[in-house]
Amino acid sequence: MFEFLKALFSGKNKEEDGNMFVIVGLGNPEKKYFGTRHNVGFDTIDHLSDKYNIGLTETKFKAVYGKGRIGSERVILLKPLTYMNLSGEAVAPICNYFKIDSKTNLIVISDDVELDVGNLRVRPKGSAGGHNGLKNIIAQLGHDEFSRVRIGVGKKPKQWDMVDWVLGHFEGEDATLIEESIERAAEAVACIIDEGTDSAMNKFNGKVK
Repeated sequence: MFEFLKALFSGKNKEEDGNMFVIVGLGNPEKKYFGTRHNVGFDTIDHLSDKYNIGLTETKFKAVYGKGRIGSERVILLKPLTYMNLSGEAVAPICNYFKIDSKTNLIVISDDVELDVGNLRVRPKGSAGGHNGLKNIIAQLGHDEFSRVRIGVGKKPKQWDMVDWVLGHFEGEDATLIEESIERAAEAVACIIDEGTDSAMNKFNGKVK
């Protein structure tokens, strides 16, 4: 009875805590960034939101997010509103608030300029690999042991500045490939949740056939 009353008056149901997954897509929130190479993480969260009917209706923790289910598991879909380089300022607080073990139940989706457009790289942990959003998440969490799904956006041409490249839009065949990649990235997330990161690596890593 005491625990029930404590949960009731705290305004937070016990079921909201603990064993759920936080799925984070990285990107920048302003409209001018929509559809850019740097925002494929946001785009994947939007795809998951539509596919699993999870509304992104809450604004808190410097983010917009929504709660629902993917398969039998409870999840939070999250898009930080901090801009890319401060993504960890949204990720760490929501993991702390909902008592999420970020080493086992956090999945981060980001772009990767070292991968060809259309390719994915699923990893259970690792360095930021030069990605400022991942770098800040690692700094805020104090570890790099969270699962990530990296979506290839193509290598920067020599004549391009890196900032201009990642904030540029997809064109031609790349625009079609990235749509397929986003769908596959969403499938990879569901596989991580249902079967584990190793299984997702076996199924989704490598070149698109």
